[in-house]
Amino acid sequence: MFSFAARGVRTIMTSELKKVPIPRKGVDYRGKIVLAPMVRSGELPSRLLALHYGADLVWGPETVDRSMIGTTRRYNPETGTIDWTRKPSGGSSAPPGPDVKDSIIYRIHPEKEAGKLIFQIGTSNPDFAVQAARLVAADVAGIDVNAGCPKPFSTHDGMGAALLKTPDKLCAILEALVANIVPEFEIGISVKIRILETAEMTEALVRRLVATGITGLTVHCRTTPMRPRERAIRGQLRMIANVCHEAGVACLMNGDVESREQALKLIEEFGVDGAMIATSAEKNSSCFQAEADGGLLPWTDVVKQYIRYALEVENKYGNTKFMLTQLIPGKAFVYRDISSCKSYTKTCEMLGYDDLAERAREVDLSLEIDPDNTGKKKNNKKANKTALAAGGQTAKSRGAGSSAKKNLSERGVLIPSKAPAGELASLPA
Repeated sequence: MFSFAARGVRTIMTSELKKVPIPRKGVDYRGKIVLAPMVRSGELPSRLLALHYGADLVWGPETVDRSMIGTTRRYNPETGTIDWTRKPSGGSSAPPGPDVKDSIIYRIHPEKEAGKLIFQIGTSNPDFAVQAARLVAADVAGIDVNAGCPKPFSTHDGMGAALLKTPDKLCAILEALVANIVPEFEIGISVKIRILETAEMTEALVRRLVATGITGLTVHCRTTPMRPRERAIRGQLRMIANVCHEAGVACLMNGDVESREQALKLIEEFGVDGAMIATSAEKNSSCFQAEADGGLLPWTDVVKQYIRYALEVENKYGNTKFMLTQLIPGKAFVYRDISSCKSYTKTCEMLGYDDLAERAREVDLSLEIDPDNTGKKKNNKKANKTALAAGGQTAKSRGAGSSAKKNLSERGVLIPSKAPAGELASLPA
């Protein structure tokens, strides 16, 4: 009896101590509270904001393999960023002309994100996954495969949550990345999934995934059909953590995690290794800050810090404006005024950021935005005259129908009209 009990204790201890080796340039997910991959809300200024307030790691927005393949890596001395760019095709089979401006597909800050950025890839093809990963692997701390996005623009091409229904393909993708990326770049490979309909189905899938050579697995505690307004289901979480630990793989949880303090309690309760914050970070990134360091801050403090980062890296204004509508409460008196702004200069003026006014004007001019808020681009006066001629009623109708769902191009996603589905860039996880 004693020997059986002792054997059981030894088994538990061995299971607890087992860890897959973390590659030399990779990062261990254990003990980390991290920013989730999110469309628009995971662009560079948002990631810098999360790190500023204490996020241990940040995931970039899902970037589709085909959108990365063919990009050129460039260092931008003006912003201190590394940009992966390509010419937009505009739906034409002919190559774009020399005057066509490059589109930024992915952007990082090599100094401020060093050792803390995870590149999440959208893929349904092992070869394409490896090709895309090679382009960024030297500049990030890990590659994560998105197998959890439930949105049709991801699942229709077999990516995201669709991979949960094709486990052979998902495992092949992970194995290809482990075999080709890990030895050369010395970073880890991980995967983000959702729970399946039954615990038995989830367990079978997780056992296959942790056997591919990955170093980490994140589980979003919702099924594919579930939406964020539905409460996360955590009944399978401890089982998933146990399966990961048997294989020595780190397990992160995602779903209704709202703050660092709550995350630490959930980690202890369910035996996971870390937690991922999404919606709460989108609304106020100071949720990563420990209560001892000040905890959740007023939105006014967070917004100004966000604007500083957006100006520093010359973030696309459309993305900055979207983020401001997330960070500023809808009941705040400046919310409606911000919605009408079309430039950094006017935004800073509206928010009373006189100390940022000069930089805001510089960034507007660099981005070819009229600082005086007409929205005209300096190098396209003819086109803007046409737009203004038809713009009065258009602007009114746009305001009246602001609740209508925006198409991908309005949401900052670059997609040529005849591009294959796989060319969607920066889609959500």
